[in-house]
Amino acid sequence: MMGFILLLALIPAAICAPVSSPGDCTDVYNVDPVHSGVYSIHTAGRVQVYCDMGSEEQSVRWTVIQRRIIGTVDFYRGWDQYRAGFGKPSGGFWLGLENIHVLTQRKSYELKVVMEDFEGNKTHVYYSTFSVGPEEDGYKLQVGGFRSGTRGPAAGDSFADHDGMKFSTFDKDQDRDVGLNCAEVYHGGWWYNGCHAANPNGGYYPGGTSPYGIGINWKTWRGFQYSLKSIEMKIRPKE
Repeated sequence: MMGFILLLALIPAAICAPVSSPGDCTDVYNVDPVHSGVYSIHTAGRVQVYCDMGSEEQSVRWTVIQRRIIGTVDFYRGWDQYRAGFGKPSGGFWLGLENIHVLTQRKSYELKVVMEDFEGNKTHVYYSTFSVGPEEDGYKLQVGGFRSGTRGPAAGDSFADHDGMKFSTFDKDQDRDVGLNCAEVYHGGWWYNGCHAANPNGGYYPGGTSPYGIGINWKTWRGFQYSLKSIEMKIRPKE
């Protein structure tokens, strides 16, 4: 028994140290090649996210940071909730500004936005650059390098107008419209400019028709009076 205890004492400390937590879905897959689903990662703290692991032939490993699929989760929320995150990763979900900030400061990420309308049309777009700054700078957005997806109708670039913007909610107005609270008027929390070309966190309107600019809009695809059936934002480390 004494010999066993002595042997343990001689094992280097690094071998006994716990394995660090995965920081995104790529890290999750690298530790254990798993299927798509909900997994724990560590950003500003331990959180659960939905991981799109693709297939053996497609090394995608996307970390979902925002998802609208049905209208059961209300996205018209204040600053504290947008900062911390809300919803469930398998359904309507917002990862949280602080988590997204920490995540996108560790690595360089690209963004994919996947959309579907109520007529069954699906499309997607990519951005080669995506990051979110610290809270003291308003969680400022950096996004660019647009390219169209290879399948579905061309959706166009509705995100370019939001590059460099601070995040706004109805109780923290940081948009560029001096006389208007864009988050309050358009029922969401977002990187509003003055006000928006994309409104992924707007109101959910079954059937697609919405009041002007208030729904889940992607201006360059379905305009300001059509609210999408679903939209999903997910990121992966650049190659």
